[in-house]
Amino acid sequence: METMTDNINQRISARIRLEREARGWSLSELAERAGVSRAMIHKIERGESSPTATLLARLSGAFSISMSTLIARAEMQEGKLLRVENQPVWRDPQTHYLRRHVSPRTDLPIDLVQVELPGDCDVPMPASSYALARLLIWVQAGELVFQEGDTRHEMKAGDCLELGPPNDCRFINETSSPCVYLVVRLNQSGS
Repeated sequence: METMTDNINQRISARIRLEREARGWSLSELAERAGVSRAMIHKIERGESSPTATLLARLSGAFSISMSTLIARAEMQEGKLLRVENQPVWRDPQTHYLRRHVSPRTDLPIDLVQVELPGDCDVPMPASSYALARLLIWVQAGELVFQEGDTRHEMKAGDCLELGPPNDCRFINETSSPCVYLVVRLNQSGS
């Protein structure tokens, strides 16, 4: 029986291939631009492997789009109302964090993404995933340590952080309880 996670993973895999082919890139060229092995990209495009959050961030960075945009293009229809039951939800197979794309796919240059980060979890994101955007992180529940380059931000429920220039980052939950936060991304280009 196919689950919603299987379905979105298949759509993401197809979207990665479509984004690569739309640019006229070979597997090798995407691998070089993203810093990911050609074999891994091939497995993902064929649906033989589910991409991790870190891998999706690298691939979307190579395409000069956000991970949110990549997933939105894979899953969502255009429209002003995106009901909760239709919001794309993706679970990272490595860390098991749960990512929900909250905002509808419209011409507004903003993405809203809610993340539930399990306890004792550390998710690295490359600087390329933050190119061409301004971001805010707003903690809804629990505690989040956000490592932005050499700067460590310790955040609690209600705290909101504006990210600086693109930098390698890590989302860290050092507690045993889940942390829920909202990422607000203002896209600075038509991505």
